[in-house]
Amino acid sequence: MDELFPPIEPYEQGMLDVGDGNLVYWEVCGNPDGKPAVVVHGGPGSGCGTGARRYFDPDRYRVVLFDQRGCGRSRPHASDPVTDMRHNTTHHLIGDMERLREHLGIDRWLLYGGSWGSTLILAYAETHPERVSEIVISAVTTTRRTEIDWLYRGAGRFFPEQWERFLAGTPGTPRDGDIVGAYTRLMEHPDAAVREKATADWCAWEDAVLSGETNNTSHPYGDRPPAAQLALVRICAHYFSHGAWLEEGQLLQDAHRLAGIPGVLVHGRLDMAAPLDTAWKLAHAWPDAELIVVGASGHLGGDTTRTHVLRALDQFAYPDDRPHRPFDQ
Repeated sequence: MDELFPPIEPYEQGMLDVGDGNLVYWEVCGNPDGKPAVVVHGGPGSGCGTGARRYFDPDRYRVVLFDQRGCGRSRPHASDPVTDMRHNTTHHLIGDMERLREHLGIDRWLLYGGSWGSTLILAYAETHPERVSEIVISAVTTTRRTEIDWLYRGAGRFFPEQWERFLAGTPGTPRDGDIVGAYTRLMEHPDAAVREKATADWCAWEDAVLSGETNNTSHPYGDRPPAAQLALVRICAHYFSHGAWLEEGQLLQDAHRLAGIPGVLVHGRLDMAAPLDTAWKLAHAWPDAELIVVGASGHLGGDTTRTHVLRALDQFAYPDDRPHRPFDQ
């Protein structure tokens, strides 16, 4: 098992004005002369944590991290009900990444992320392939409407009691109705108590889907601070009710635009939130990508997933004539 690199702090950080009244928080860690890489966090709306810094060799990488619109340290925050969500879409985030790349004077960068982050990575890379050197993804998603329907309805086959409570959080919504859309409307309700209950109900469902991985000893959604929960659920519901503003299957259909970009996809066979078939289809549509299936892993990954991600980032950091860090199978 490979270990993460020691904790590091940013040597540069700031707030980038991306327009529409939005300021995006960014930071840079590692070697100022190193290989550029950007961390694209999940959610949408999770914000970028400090742990992501530790996947990169600080001597070899110039690591950029940022909080997507409305979450983390970016402002305005989506937990504030007056924050306008109209200017928070996938296409806005792609534009924000380009502004950040230009602001930092980076020509091409490696993209790393997982879950929702993989959707944004693929959308960005298919829009700006000339700006991408390599891609490393864990827990592959493309946010097709079929994937959204699985997560918020289909997975209920495995958690019927918890799904019934999730559905009951949207009174009047039929079993085959638009549950995500109903939660989107609740998150825009003028009554704070309504928004808070919808947030709690959404987080309880997300935690139920992940409960086979956490054994209920932790709650990745419910354990977040209240403001972070509100922003996460509001942004998630907003994005997923609109299919992330992507045509159905668009990222798979346009994967040919990734030709020539080396990629590593690491996906758990037991991923209940994002079943393996999406990663499988992407790997077949993108010949330059290697798919690594981790048999005993789920959406949150684990030691083996981490090892494969570290190995990929090491391979892309070191020229062929430099030794890689040891890798234990």
